[in-house]
Amino acid sequence: MAVAFWLGTALGQQSPPADNKGLNVGQTLVNDLGPQFAGYQLRLRKLTFEPGGVAGIHSHKERPAFAYILQGTLTEGREGGYVKEYKEGDVIVESRDVTHWAENKTGKPVVLVGVDVVKP
Repeated sequence: MAVAFWLGTALGQQSPPADNKGLNVGQTLVNDLGPQFAGYQLRLRKLTFEPGGVAGIHSHKERPAFAYILQGTLTEGREGGYVKEYKEGDVIVESRDVTHWAENKTGKPVVLVGVDVVKP
């Protein structure tokens, strides 16, 4: 019985997606952060995940971020097996130790506003 449980668990796990699909980046605004953060910008973007859309696995080691869900439900997976659904009004905190991916598993678009610090 333990072998059957282990086998079912192993087969049920999927590899994180490697590439983006059905993810549209809309309006993007950037602003230099100033002399104390020379070379870095604050970036604000509107992102839309179409039904079935995916953001492939990526790290935030060099670009911490926040994402505010405007519409829909987005499923996020993180290294280590953490999975969470975010709904309208929720905020995803993407600190420097986060490596994750996201997926729209619903039949409706997911729209979010992402704000991050980037070095162009």
